[in-house]
Amino acid sequence: MNILVIDGQGGKMGAALTEQIRKTVPDAALIAVGTNSTATAAMLRAGADAAATGENPVVVNSAWADVIVGPIGIIAANALLGEITPRMAAAVSESRAKKVLIPTSRCAIRVVGVQEKTLSDYVREAAMACRAEAGAARL
Repeated sequence: MNILVIDGQGGKMGAALTEQIRKTVPDAALIAVGTNSTATAAMLRAGADAAATGENPVVVNSAWADVIVGPIGIIAANALLGEITPRMAAAVSESRAKKVLIPTSRCAIRVVGVQEKTLSDYVREAAMACRAEAGAARL
């Protein structure tokens, strides 16, 4: 199971996701891609197997991932204060990977019908979704 975590800004969400997924799906290949070096470093410290920074790593790694995890803005061009380029958003959106997206107000996207939760709650829920995908992949 290849899990790709994408985050930007300071990488707080990506680091929390990386740490929780590492605990929940310990045998997964966990790759982190940050839109900037600060986010990348945070996810690497949190336990990613490997990490890279920038547009091309998002594009390349989206093509092979089984699951892509991150804030909902990773599928929207110019989200995360402009850190998500149109090419990044297209690569994630068009990937055949399952997407586990966390709704955040920082992305100017509001998903109705979604219960308001804390970031910690969303991170735990995302990690459990990754574990479910890993189990489904074994069937």
